[in-house]
Amino acid sequence: MTDRAAIGLVAAALISIVALRARALTWGGAAAATVIGTLSVAAGWSWGALLVLYFVSSTLLSRTGRERKEMRTGSIVSKGGARDAVQVLANGALFAAAAVANMIRPDIRWIALGAGALAASAADTWATEIGTLSEGDPWSVLTWRRVAAGTSGAASVPGSLAMIAGALFVGMLIFALGWTVQVAARVAAGGVVGAMVDTVLGATVQSRRWCEQCARETERMTHDCGTTTRPARGLQWVDNDLVNFLSNTAGGMLAALLLR
Repeated sequence: MTDRAAIGLVAAALISIVALRARALTWGGAAAATVIGTLSVAAGWSWGALLVLYFVSSTLLSRTGRERKEMRTGSIVSKGGARDAVQVLANGALFAAAAVANMIRPDIRWIALGAGALAASAADTWATEIGTLSEGDPWSVLTWRRVAAGTSGAASVPGSLAMIAGALFVGMLIFALGWTVQVAARVAAGGVVGAMVDTVLGATVQSRRWCEQCARETERMTHDCGTTTRPARGLQWVDNDLVNFLSNTAGGMLAALLLR
């Protein structure tokens, strides 16, 4: 375990440096990713491989059509571009915690918990990235009215199909890395449900703000026009990172409970 942890530290640091130079991570994000990667490899090679494959696939997908996506969502989303430490922890902290728990007391449900959280994150990422690239605006799941691309709590047909594909992708990785088909199926199911929880929370409790100058809803404290926005609806302390963490936790817990 000690040797794996040392190798994991070196490998995670190298991958984080590459991601930092590619502007996929900030310095804080790289530090958080290094810690999560080290703990994952310490739990087992398959744990580390799963995390790396999830991260690489999500990063590549996020960078596909980046300019077009920024044009469509830049005035709405509060964070874009390189992921910071909070974003990395929101998506990877539960996986790292499950890895540590598995080292202390091995149980198949720990990988279901951690991988279910990754599957929910992947499902949400795939839905967002592919849905944003598709033509047309999505619908709000709260009002079923068309909303601007990038709006939290919205859905589209391409995005929904991508959501399922993202969860299945992590499930297939689980099977390919040596876990059983039963674990893989429950991880994929947790991923789909977790992403759905993300959409519902995004539509209901996530903070929304309003730009008086542009008369537009946004998640940004300062709109792209330079105007300071005011609270509009939702809970002001619930941001996208917290919604991601809660939905990933829901996906992981469901996957673990389904293995009982």
